Parts: sequence; structure tokens; C-alpha cells
Amino acid sequence: QNTDIKVLSGVICNMHQYMAEMWTKMWKTNSEELKEKAMVWRKEPTIHRIERPSRLDRAHKLGYKAKQGIIVVRTKVGRGGMRKQRPKSGRRPKHLGVVRIKQTDSMKLVAERRVNEKYPNMEVIGSYFLYKDGKNIWYEILLADPAHPSISRDVEFKKRLKAFAK
Repeated sequence: QNTDIKVLSGVICNMHQYMAEMWTKMWKTNSEELKEKAMVWRKEPTIHRIERPSRLDRAHKLGYKAKQGIIVVRTKVGRGGMRKQRPKSGRRPKHLGVVRIKQTDSMKLVAERRVNEKYPNMEVIGSYFLYKDGKNIWYEILLADPAHPSISRDVEFKKRLKAFAK
């Protein structure tokens, strides 16, 4: 019985390893499948909740579980230089589009912050890179609801989330 568990865990590890290799191969070859997915992603809203992660291997490494209280959000962040031109016409500073993007913050952190603002009751578990083109970078961000009973009872998430930190 103990050997069955070892074999099973080996199969799962190999499956995740295979998934990771497939994603790297798709990035390196700039595959048509990935380009088609990007075309669909461009038409979606900037912050878009999805049912399941695109990169299951990466999501599991970050602690994703298919259970209530955990959601996956795909977000798009604009690429380009940090020195954005200030708009000529007047508007309030919040809507200038130049604040809160700094050279010290990675685009991944910017994406996480934007998603956190949209979902204030959730906590970011982790995020990972999906794809980039000339204008955008896409990330998938894993969020957990600390108030949800299935999360608050889970020992692993209690250790991981800030809401339970003492």
C-alpha cells in the first residue's frame, strides 16, 4: 500500500513536470495555440475571473486547491517604459495614468495590487506569468477568502494567510 502512494505521487510529479515543459516549449516556439489564446485574452476585461488556472502545475506549487473560497483571476498589465508622458489636458492626479507604476515595483506586483483593489475581501496567495506581447503582460493571480469556512478551517491556509497571522 505504501508503494502505491509513492508511485502515484511520482506520476503526479511527472504530470506537473510535463505541463511545465509544455508551457516553456510553447513560449520558446511562440506557438500558434498561445497566440490564439492571447487574441481571446485581449478582448477580455483587464481583470477577469476564470474558473480554473491555465497553468495547473504552477498554481499547485503556489498552493491552489480546487475548493470553495479560492478563486483565480487573469489580469493584464500594460508594458512599456516607466517614464510615462504626463497628459497635457487637466485631470485629477489619480486619473493621470502615471502614478503607482514605479521602477522598483515589478509588473507582477502591479498586477497583484490591482487585483487586490478589485477584490478587497480576498488575499493574494500567489501569482505567475502567463504570456506577453508587444503591449501587455498577462498574469494569473490566486486569491483566497479568509472568511470562508472551508479556508478558515484549513490548517495550511491558516499558516499562509495574513488574516490569521498573530
